[in-house]
Amino acid sequence: MQQTILSIAGKPGLYKLVSRGKNNLIVEALDGTHRRQPAFGTDRITSLADIAMFTDADDVPLMDVLESLKTLEDGKKSSLDFKKASGDELREYFAKVLPAFDRERVHVSDIKKLIQWYNILIENGITDFKEEMKPTEGDNIADRQE
Repeated sequence: MQQTILSIAGKPGLYKLVSRGKNNLIVEALDGTHRRQPAFGTDRITSLADIAMFTDADDVPLMDVLESLKTLEDGKKSSLDFKKASGDELREYFAKVLPAFDRERVHVSDIKKLIQWYNILIENGITDFKEEMKPTEGDNIADRQE
């Protein structure tokens, strides 16, 4: 799951990798439409497995943060309405999820996006944030280290 759920800069929400073309990726929106569309090499595409949150010590992988959020919310959607919450409410809520987060480098918009992504994943039944990464046939481990 970690390698196949993607964020595309400039496009809202999350996308699931469906297939790879010669010059593009075919992705499916993880929203009500489930619309498929191409994503090109010029798009800034990031796998959720490659994202981390800043803390006062080491960066924490996004999957660990999502797992902590799932534990806090008992596997349900977020109890906080991120669209209506103030910046202070968002920071206070996020402190329950990741107590040592770097308050200077983690912006309110980052917290909102995290909660939005978490809700999208839960709505789509994607709750196994800590699954082991198993290389599949033809999967080049060196490609992941870019």
